[in-house]
Amino acid sequence: MTDILTRTEAATTPTDRIVLGANQYGKAEVRVVKVTRDSDRHEIEDLNVSSQLRGDFAAAHLAGDNAHVVPTDTQKNTVFAFARDGIGSPEKFLLRLADHFTGSFEWVDGGRWSAESYEWERIPVAGAGHDHSFVRKGQETRTAVVLAEGADRHVISGLTGLTVLKTTQSGFVGYPRDRYTSLQETTDRILATEVTARWRYAQGVVLDDLDFTAVYDDVKRLLLEEFTRRYSAALQTTLFDMGRVVLEAYPEIAEIRMSMPNKHHFVVDLAPFELDNPNEVFFASDRSYGLIEAAVTREGQADAPQAWEAATAFC
Repeated sequence: MTDILTRTEAATTPTDRIVLGANQYGKAEVRVVKVTRDSDRHEIEDLNVSSQLRGDFAAAHLAGDNAHVVPTDTQKNTVFAFARDGIGSPEKFLLRLADHFTGSFEWVDGGRWSAESYEWERIPVAGAGHDHSFVRKGQETRTAVVLAEGADRHVISGLTGLTVLKTTQSGFVGYPRDRYTSLQETTDRILATEVTARWRYAQGVVLDDLDFTAVYDDVKRLLLEEFTRRYSAALQTTLFDMGRVVLEAYPEIAEIRMSMPNKHHFVVDLAPFELDNPNEVFFASDRSYGLIEAAVTREGQADAPQAWEAATAFC
C-alpha cells in the first residue's frame, strides 16, 4: 500500500514555507584549568567555557554542506590554546575568543561566549597560605557572557549561588487577604535568599580599560552590604535597593537584573511539647518558595534585548 501525501493549495502559499530561523552552534562546557608556575608560588585559574558561533550556516542545516562549519572540537582546542597565555578575568578571556572567531572566519559574524569562574584559595599552613595547595571557595560562582554582533560587543557579568540570610530586621505586612490566605503578618522574620545577579555594561564603554575583576569584587561587596543595611519591608524592596547602589556606584553599568528566591523559614510551634519558642527555632523550607525577579535600570537609556537573550543561552 502506498501512502499518499495530500497538500492543500493553502499549504503551499509563501506564508506557510518552512524556513531556517535563528541558529548558533559550538562547544559547551569546556573545563579549562590554568596553573601559572613562573615561581615557586603557583597561581590557579579555573573556568567552564562555552563557545557558540553565529553566521552563515544555512548550507549546513539545509544541504549538509559543512564548508562553513568550524568544528566544535576546534573551538574547544582554541579555548585551551588561548589559556596557555593566561586567562585573567573571564570577561577579557571571552572577548579574546570573540575577536578571534569573528576575525578569523569571514562567515562568522557573531556569537555567544559564556563562562563560569571557580575560585580557589590557598590552604593555610602555620598561618600562611601554601604555595601550591588550594581549597575551593564556595560562596558563589562568578559568571560572564559576551555577545558579538559584527563589531559590537555586549558584556554581561554576574554571579549565582550567593546565599545570604539575616535573622531580624525583616517583615511582611499590609498585603491583601482573601479566603485562601493563611500567611500571618510579621514584623520580625528571617530573610534568606540565594542571589543570582547579572549586570550589563553600557554600550560605548571602553572595555579594554575596565578591570572586570575589581568591579566584580566591589559589586559583590555592595550587594552584600545593602542586603544588611536597612529594614526589609519585602524582598522586592531589598532587591531594588541592592541594584540601585550598584548603578549609583558604577555609571559604566547600564542595568542589573536579579533573581532572588525567598528561602522561607517558619517558626516551629513547640507548644505541644510544653515549650515556648521566642522566634528561635525554625523550619527551613526548600520548596515551594517565593521567586522575586526584577531589572534595575537607568531611566531613558537604550535597551539591549539581544544581550539579555544571549545571557540565558538560546532557548
